[in-house]
This record gives sequence, C-alpha cells and structure tokens, in this order.
Amino acid sequence: MSELRGRRALVTGASSGLGADFARELAGHGCHLVLVARRVDRLEALAKELRERHGVEVEPLAMSLSEPDAAAALHQRLSARALEVDVLVNNAGFGVFGEFLSVPWEREREMLQLDVLAVVQLTKLFGADMLRRGRGWILQVASIGAYQPSPSYATYSAAKAFVLSFGEALAFELRRAGVKVTVVSPGVTRTEFLQVSGQKPTLYQRLAMMESPAVARAGIRALLRGKPSTVPGLVNKIPAFLMRLTPRRLQARMAHATMTLG
Repeated sequence: MSELRGRRALVTGASSGLGADFARELAGHGCHLVLVARRVDRLEALAKELRERHGVEVEPLAMSLSEPDAAAALHQRLSARALEVDVLVNNAGFGVFGEFLSVPWEREREMLQLDVLAVVQLTKLFGADMLRRGRGWILQVASIGAYQPSPSYATYSAAKAFVLSFGEALAFELRRAGVKVTVVSPGVTRTEFLQVSGQKPTLYQRLAMMESPAVARAGIRALLRGKPSTVPGLVNKIPAFLMRLTPRRLQARMAHATMTLG
C-alpha cells in the first residue's frame, strides 16, 4: 500500500499536461487532491475523471497564481476549510521563447512571478505546516534547462536553475524533519509548453520529446524514494550530466543550437 494513500496533495497548474498527469499519478496512489489552475472547465473534467476512476476526493480551485497575493490567498483558503496539504506539487509555470530584449516586460514579470515567487511562497507556507506536523512531501518542477544557460529562453532557464538550486538546498535542510523534497527536471515533454512559449519544435525537440505520463511517474517515484533531484529519461540524463563537464561558454552555444536549429 502506498504511503500516500489517504493523504491530500495540492497540484498547481493541474488543468493540462504535466499537472494533470501528476494528479492522475497521485490519485493512483490513493491521494485526495486539490487541483489549482485557471481553466475551470478542464479542472472540473479532470476532477470528475479522478473521482470516478480512483474514488478519491478532489477539490478543483480555479485561480491564477501569477498574482503577487495568490499563494497566500490559496493557503488561507485551504486553512479556513481545514484542508491539510501533505503533498505539494509546484508544477504551475510557463516559458517565453525569444531574445531577451524583445520579450515584453509584462509577460516576463508574469512568468517570474509564477515560476519563482509563487513556488517559493507556496513552499514556505505549506512547508511550514508540514514541518509542524513532522510529515510531508514537496515536488518542485524545474527543467533540463536549469543545467545550462539557454539563449532564447534566458529568463526561463535562469528561473528553473533557481528552482533546482532552491529545491536541492531545501531537501538538505529538511532531511531529518520528516519532509521529503525532490526536484524533477524534465526535458522536452509532449504538453502545451512550446505552444504557450511561442516556439515551433526543433528537430532536437521532436526527437527527444517524452510523454507527459512517463515524466509524472518518474517525478512521483523519485519523491517517494526521497531523491533530492531527478532528470527523467536517458535522453535527458546524459546531456544533464555532460553539462557539468562542459565549459559555460560552450553550454550556451549548445543550448542555442538545440533550441533554434531545425
């Protein structure tokens, strides 16, 4: 029997892609769920699917976490209903493709608020609850882009490098507190990411693309095993490892080639 059975998980960005598949994976472990995203119709459809298939409780909450006060409002809302969150999956986020100086600041700010600040605040609020109870699991979703500077995704890659470093540091801090923290860094995954970022897939991206359910399974498996970080898929593990041995200047050139050629 899974140690997650009967626990409650909060999954952000749960209306599609990895968020929806994280929710499906957790429901398969017997987790009750709180699903947060902006698109209420998709949330309700997923909630209905998970209730019928797995017999778990599912609370769909339609809200945007890209507003500065959204994370605190979400925590307050769940606390007022006495809904304890045992598992936090910080999945909500998006990327913006293009040369840095050509990207509108408003879009960049929204991305940083969601990809960095909301992640930190949600972790602080719900992590404090877990620490007080002496039990919990936190999954931070980074990217293989966290392992190298990525021209055309300069700010997104830097944001995910922050998430990777932050998550691994937190895993060490909480290693004896009963709270497991894992960072999962997917490569190219068959989701709406490229469509939202404004990029047409390159040859490398088409060849290296993984399916979203496989990435979600790898992330939850690593979380349960207490791994500080994981990179799903051999096609992603190898370049992530090689980046540690590659000069930074060459890393940027390689990233630019994979993101723009083909």
